[in-house]
Amino acid sequence: MEFSFIIIALTLGLTSSLHCVGMCGPIALSLGLNPSNPIDFTTRNLTYQFGRVTTYTLMGGILGIFGLGASFAGIQQPLSIAIGILMIAMAILPKNLGSDQLGFKPFSKLMYQIKMGLGKYLRQKKYSSLFITGLLNGLLPCGAVYAALTGSLAMGSIQGGTLFMFLFGLGTIPLMYTTVLMGNAISVQTREKILKILPYVMVILGILFILRGLNLDIPFISPASENLEVGVEGHNH
Repeated sequence: MEFSFIIIALTLGLTSSLHCVGMCGPIALSLGLNPSNPIDFTTRNLTYQFGRVTTYTLMGGILGIFGLGASFAGIQQPLSIAIGILMIAMAILPKNLGSDQLGFKPFSKLMYQIKMGLGKYLRQKKYSSLFITGLLNGLLPCGAVYAALTGSLAMGSIQGGTLFMFLFGLGTIPLMYTTVLMGNAISVQTREKILKILPYVMVILGILFILRGLNLDIPFISPASENLEVGVEGHNH
C-alpha cells in the first residue's frame, strides 16, 4: 500500500471519529467503565475499541476480495477512477452518506437484531461481552465507514483492503477512547467545526484514487501500469 493511503486512512478515521462520537458515543458511554482503576479501565476500553476495529478490518478484507477480482479482470484502473469520483461526490453531497436512506426491510431487520444484541451485551461486564459489543457497534450504519470501505475496495487486494480498514479503525480509537474516559468532553460546536475537515479528507482521497487509476508514473501516488501488473502477478505465486 502506498504511504499516502496509509496517512489518508488514519486521517479519515481520526476525523470521522468525531461523527462516531455523536452516533456511537451513547453506546460507549453506556459501557459503565470505571476510570478509577486505570489498568482495568484501559484494558476494558481497548477490548471494546478493538472489537470495532476487528469488524472494520474484516469488512475491509471482504471488499478486498472484490478489489482483487477487479485486478485480475483488468479493470483496477477504471475502478480506481470511478471510486475516486464517488468519494468526491460523497464529500460534496454528505447527506447522501446517511443511513436513513437504507430503510428497506432486510436491512431494517438486520439493524434491529444488531441493536438487540447490543442491548444484551451492554448489560454484561465481561471482556468477551465488551469485545462483542465493539464487533456489533462496527456493523451499525455509518457514512464515514462506507466511505472508507469504498477506499478499501480500490486497494486491489485482500491485504490492501484489510490494512486500509485496520488503519481507519486505529484512527477512530483516540477520540472514542477519550469519550469513554471523559464522557462528552468535546462540545457539539467544536465537533461540528472539526467535522468540516472530513469532506476535504475525502476529496483528497478521491483525487489520490483518480491519480492512482490514471497511472501517471508518479512515485507512491500514481504508479505506472506495469507496476500494478507486477502486483497482480504476485498474487499468482
